[in-house]
This record gives sequence, C-alpha cells and structure tokens, in this order.
Amino acid sequence: MNQQDIEVILKKQKDFFATNVTKSTHYRIESLKSLRACLLRYEKEIEAALYEDLGKSHYESVMTEIGMVHDELNYMIHNIKRLSKAKRRKVSLSQFPAKSYSVPEPYGNVLVMSPWNYPFLLSIDPLVDALAAGNTVILKPSAYAPATSRILVSIIKDSLPPEVATVIEGGRDINASLLDCKFDYIFFTGSVAVGRLVMKKASEFLTPVTLELGGKSPCIVDETANLKIAAKRIVFGKFLNLGQTCVAPDYLFVHSSVKDALIEEIKNTITKFLGKIPLDNEHYGKIINEKHFQRLLGLMEGETILVGGEYDSKLRIAPTLLDHITADSPCMQEEIFGPILPVLTFDAFGDVVNFVKERPKPLALYLFTQSKERMESMNTTFSFGGGCINDTVLHLASSYNGFGGVGESGMGSYHGEDGFITFSHRKNLLHKKLYPDVGIRYHPYTRKKLRTLKRFLHM
Repeated sequence: MNQQDIEVILKKQKDFFATNVTKSTHYRIESLKSLRACLLRYEKEIEAALYEDLGKSHYESVMTEIGMVHDELNYMIHNIKRLSKAKRRKVSLSQFPAKSYSVPEPYGNVLVMSPWNYPFLLSIDPLVDALAAGNTVILKPSAYAPATSRILVSIIKDSLPPEVATVIEGGRDINASLLDCKFDYIFFTGSVAVGRLVMKKASEFLTPVTLELGGKSPCIVDETANLKIAAKRIVFGKFLNLGQTCVAPDYLFVHSSVKDALIEEIKNTITKFLGKIPLDNEHYGKIINEKHFQRLLGLMEGETILVGGEYDSKLRIAPTLLDHITADSPCMQEEIFGPILPVLTFDAFGDVVNFVKERPKPLALYLFTQSKERMESMNTTFSFGGGCINDTVLHLASSYNGFGGVGESGMGSYHGEDGFITFSHRKNLLHKKLYPDVGIRYHPYTRKKLRTLKRFLHM
C-alpha cells in the first residue's frame, strides 16, 4: 500500500462522513453492536493471536484485553444517547432574551495508531470511543504484533463497512505515509520519542492529537505500608504481560526500615504466583521480540540481582529485582518495559518527593501507605497521569474513569465518557430571541448606554 492508496481510503471515509449518517445515534449503536457480536465470534482467534505475539495465556487475554474491550463497548452502547444530548448553558444578562447550549459533534476522520504491548485492547478501545462519538476511523496497528494485526483486519472487515472503519497494516513507511495525510484527529499510543514525531507531523495540519505515552512510573512503599498486600499487588502490576505495560511500576522506592521485609514478601509472592521456576509456568508470557529482549538483558548486565535474572531462548525473562540502584544506573535512564524492577531506598519521604519532581511527570504513580496524611497529600504533592493508593495499574481498568498522561507522559484522556469527549468537538450555540431587541449594543454609543452596559457586566 502506498500514499495514493491511503488517500483513496481516506477520501471514501471523508465522503461518507459528509453524508451525516454517522451523526445518528442509532447508526452508532448498531455499528458498535455489530462489532461486539463479531468479537464474540472471533474470541478464540483473538486469544490465539495474543498468544502468538506475546505468549499471553487465555486468562490474561480475557482479563487484560478482551474483557476490557467488551466493558468499553457495553458502556458506549448504553450511554451514547445520553452523551450525545445537547447541554443547556446559562445565559448572561447581557444576552437576554436567549437560550444557550452546547452540542457534541464528531471531528470527522480519525487516525488511531496503536502499540504492540496490548495490541488488541489499545486498538479497539480508542476505535470504540471514536465510533461512539460519530467519527470514521483508520486504524494502524503495530507491525510488532503481526498476528493480532491480521485478526484486527478480519474483525473490522466483517463488522463494519470500510467507509466507517478500515485497518491499514505496515511498518514505519506506512506510518509516515499516514502522518502525511490530513486527518481531523489523531490518537496515538506508544513511546515518547514517536509521540513527539506524531505531534510534529500533526502540527503541519493543525490536527488535534491525543498522545498516550509512558515514562518511569514510581511505586513508593513507606514504613507504614501493609507489606503482604503491597507485595501481592506490586508483583501483579509489575509482571503482568512481563512488565510490558505502560503503567507498570517502573521502579520501587521503599523505606529503608522495611526494605528487607518487603523484598522477602515479593520473593515469596513470585513463587506463590508463578512457581519456583517462573520460566516453566505456562501462563508466563514472552518479550515481544529479540530487539527488546536484548535491550532488557543489557539493563541487567553488571547489576546486583536480588531476585530472578534467569532467561531463556524463548524471549522470556524471569521476574527480576535489581539492588544498589542509583539515579545514574542504566535502568533508570529509560522506561524499562519489561520484568525488571529496580529497588531504591529512602529514609525521609521528602527525598522521594524531590526525586520524583526532578524528573518528567510519570504516567502513573503508586503509593503504599497507611498514613492518612500521605494519602490525602498524594494529589497535591505529585503530578502524574493517574495512579493508585495501595494498589497498582487498576486505575485504568474501568470505563467509568478516564485514563491519560500529563507532561511528557502524554496528553488527553479516554475510556468511557472521557473517550467520547476526546473524540468530540463541543459546539456552543446561542439562540437569540427576536424580541425584545435591546439596543444597548448598537450605535450610537452614549454615556447612558455605557452606564447601563457596566451594570449588565457587573462593573
């Protein structure tokens, strides 16, 4: 496929959008129902694709991808009519007599660029939100997850007409060709480096963007934390999908007085969850490809390993904790995106605050504590995309809560109502009555009119 082929597909979508068919809530609901029914038919094929690309077990595929997509679909199907309604706004005295309201309208033709780590979830979720808002969509899945990409092609072809949604496969050349086209909105999930490129290309057309990026998300365990619970939830959040999760805890910051006890709990939890030899566990996945596998091995090289460190030829690395880590360690220079957890210690909580604030704003932040004061100060002390108190990663697992980054970890939000808003422009309208036609705004301007005007404006 070349630039010309893409332009032909995009033109068909633009022409269809111009018919206003997608602005019908009935049409949107029926489209999403068709997609939902198709996903149910393809469930086994989706699971097989996720296993081929990432070694995901049936359970993890349902829990972290397929089930969450159905949750988003069901939310939108049941809420499109409510979300699409015009909202009345107050009218100021200077505009009287009139009524004011805002109406959500779709942007038009949307490009969704999805990553490889959750290749099904992070393709279909934004697609659902965009369709729910009345847009047409070109979906570009990652070439690093080819099996899932192929099944996405089949699903979209079988459930939606190409003028509404089309999947375009390919590598960097296709990405570049797509970004040379004029879309009405771009939704990108991926690395910070590529996110910068997407934003730069979008700026040429003044195209609005949502960027779901990443960063080094801290997990802080203070001296008051329940260590058994903390260990279970850290192990779950960190080693889910072998750490290839944008909101996985990227480093562990633990109070020195409880470090040894927490590490022991984490060791025991890993054994309890995955067995004495995690690489023998059939539910333990794999790193996406050789390139990332070798990068992760490089981050472990020369470091003190507290737990794990084993790997095999199947691109699998055991859950690993690294000790004696400093801010200058190689694993602290980039987002890890793998089953490696650096451990840092602190004595004063203020040191943690300074450490986090001196770095780019993280996509997620996790705090394990029983201190009410620290719980209450979490929002005012740190800036981050989203997070949890006494848990990890679950803040993004609901259609009732928006998800997104801040600063270098991204911009914009989606899931549920936030997703509908992201893919909608709020068009504000003032409906002015013909009479009485108050003359205060018309020429000639007089001192008397000015005094009256100031009273209207509360001056």
